Amino acid sequence: MNLKKRSQQIHSTPLSGGREKPNRLSDDYIVGLTDGEGCFYVATRVPNRTHKSRVEMHFFIKLREDELPLLKKVQKFFDCGGVYYQKEYRANQKNCYRFGVTAQKDLHEKIIPFFDKNQLHSKKLKNYLLFRRIALMVKNGEHKSNEGYKKIRQLKSQMNRGSLDAGKPLV
Repeated sequence: MNLKKRSQQIHSTPLSGGREKPNRLSDDYIVGLTDGEGCFYVATRVPNRTHKSRVEMHFFIKLREDELPLLKKVQKFFDCGGVYYQKEYRANQKNCYRFGVTAQKDLHEKIIPFFDKNQLHSKKLKNYLLFRRIALMVKNGEHKSNEGYKKIRQLKSQMNRGSLDAGKPLV
């Protein structure tokens, strides 16, 4: 057997009868999955005659339909949130499911502590840090004042705008 073929056999996993996926996901796996497929999202609702200003916080991981069992493992890992069908009209996004956490309690007690302890590696780190800062402002009720609400909207506008310069403070 030549050396190249032997190396391929050692480092390859056959499609059938190969390694089984673990029953419990690791912290590192969740971080990698979030770096690739996760989203920290903040929605702000402008006040009108009948509604006060509102800030909604969401953490999502979106995957194709054939990865639904993995999303259910993610839900079990965090012990919160839900898995939902993602209705989508873009051809390359059809038949997807989303794991989502929107409950403030779960965001503050499970999601934020997890990502504080297990740092993201991609550009999503910047979004997470902004998300975390906004979540703490909401928890402290700062979103109820005009000044706090404006500050949250300003921080939200910085999300999804490229890489984080570690030397620069977030406004």
